[in-house]
Amino acid sequence: MNNENNLQEQNRSNIVTINRNTKKPVTTAKKKRLKNAGLFTLFVGPVFLAFTIIVLVPFFTGIYYSFTDWNGITGQIKWVGLDNFKYLFTEDKQFQESFLLTTKYTIVAIVLTNLIGFGLALLVTQMLKTRNILRTVFFMPNLLGGLLLGFIWQFIFVRGFASLGELTGIPLFELAWLGDANTAFWGIVIVSVWQGAGYIMIIYIAALQNVPQELIEAAKIDGANKWQILRHITMPLVAPAVTICLFLTTASSFKIFDANLSLTNGGPFKSTEMLALNIYTEAFVNNRYGIGEAKALIFFLVVATISVLQVTLSKKKEVES
Repeated sequence: MNNENNLQEQNRSNIVTINRNTKKPVTTAKKKRLKNAGLFTLFVGPVFLAFTIIVLVPFFTGIYYSFTDWNGITGQIKWVGLDNFKYLFTEDKQFQESFLLTTKYTIVAIVLTNLIGFGLALLVTQMLKTRNILRTVFFMPNLLGGLLLGFIWQFIFVRGFASLGELTGIPLFELAWLGDANTAFWGIVIVSVWQGAGYIMIIYIAALQNVPQELIEAAKIDGANKWQILRHITMPLVAPAVTICLFLTTASSFKIFDANLSLTNGGPFKSTEMLALNIYTEAFVNNRYGIGEAKALIFFLVVATISVLQVTLSKKKEVES
């Protein structure tokens, strides 16, 4: 009997020991998870709070105002439902013209900015003694603010080109660049491309420097010319950079505001009023905040849709290549 009792007591003590040993790792893992959650909250919490206050709250508040007739000043807010959107698509011809003009500008700016940026990247990645100076010179316009840059180019178009036209007699310099609808549009394009090409160039430089030189040397040995190397080796390898640059230029071109405001302010006779300037004028000049928010919501949906489609299609081409 004593032996049986001793065996039972030993079994009980073993069970208690096993239970204690199994509880310790569980308790330790739980403490570790709580610690990680606390650290995550400590570091991410303030950023998320700031993002919520600065971005999310105004965004959802703007969506609410887009269904009202608020003028942006008084406290009287009336719910009007879809009336603002019906007005935009049926009666607001200036909004429709600004949308088409912005689309045209975006297509032109995307193509020119990427072509010039890639060309500059190819230039400054060659074995040139002045390549570092050229990189600095080409990137410098991006450091200037859009408004300041616009006012500088406004002086160049109005005074500088006029003086060059008198001295040289070249018809190109004698044009009223900012006084005519067609030339004013191309004036905005010139300034925007001149400013943005340097930034795009930096991205393409980083991609070109990662192209393996062994592949290029092997292609040269096999008799490939520069165009064949560029088309069949360089371009497929820099495809991820092309996706990034297309995304950046698409978003920035659709949202152009400062250069449009400082160069032409939408003139002459609103012929160069881009969508962002049209929204600003509607909300803060005409004091029709509700309609302005409706335009901004449509603008956001269009830009988001185009950006997602562009990135998706570009990624598929990267995989195929």
